[in-house]
Amino acid sequence: MGVGALGHSVVVLGAAGWGALSAATLLVGAILAYAFKPSPRLTAIVMAAGSGLLIGSVSYDLVADAQLSLSLPLLALSLFAGAAVFVFGTKILESRGSKDHAVGKKVEDSAGTGGNPLAIVLGSVLDGVPESFVLGISVLAGGVSPTLLAGVALSNLPEGMAASAGLRARKWTLPKVLLMYAAVVATSAIASGLGYTLLASDDGTITGVVQTFAAGALLAMIANTMIPDAYQVEREWTGGLVVAGFALSLLIAAALG
Repeated sequence: MGVGALGHSVVVLGAAGWGALSAATLLVGAILAYAFKPSPRLTAIVMAAGSGLLIGSVSYDLVADAQLSLSLPLLALSLFAGAAVFVFGTKILESRGSKDHAVGKKVEDSAGTGGNPLAIVLGSVLDGVPESFVLGISVLAGGVSPTLLAGVALSNLPEGMAASAGLRARKWTLPKVLLMYAAVVATSAIASGLGYTLLASDDGTITGVVQTFAAGALLAMIANTMIPDAYQVEREWTGGLVVAGFALSLLIAAALG
């Protein structure tokens, strides 16, 4: 292997490492959910504030960048495509696990987490993989974007906590949850490496489509799962918590931008 090829391989591995790092907070969230067994109210607070953080990530890390290279019709189409994949993917999950969902529903209702936690996991995949592509692309510009890295990592933490709290209520063991999230981390690492390798010559169009697809999936997950579940517990406080999370995303962007 030549020096140039070796150097390229090292950079690709570095890009993959950034993708894995950004998704690793899913594992941290799962461990926190099992170690401390957060109350329904704390879980709802995390979901509400995390929703605001994710909305900020969608607005300033994904859509804002994509609109620089995409026409408005293509941007809207990519958003709807991401949302559609999430919605139909969630329906497939629920239909395949309807018996488990019916049993788990009773446990979750008593715990205050009535939604399908696997929908949050699906949202993590549909959001995390495209974002990891974008992280890999940012390495091409001379280094990983600290704003995007922080936004992805911090937004994954409440996703991991919220989904894991629901899975714990469904009697999933911690090793099983960690194994599932380890697969998500590995997929994100691969996606980040591929983003660096495959999209090096992209004029911004493919990158924009990937970004807005992730944004659509993420917004659908927030609207269908995280905010409704948080509202069941926090009620009128939910809106303020969502705005607080959004404000936090702005502060992060200002600090690292």
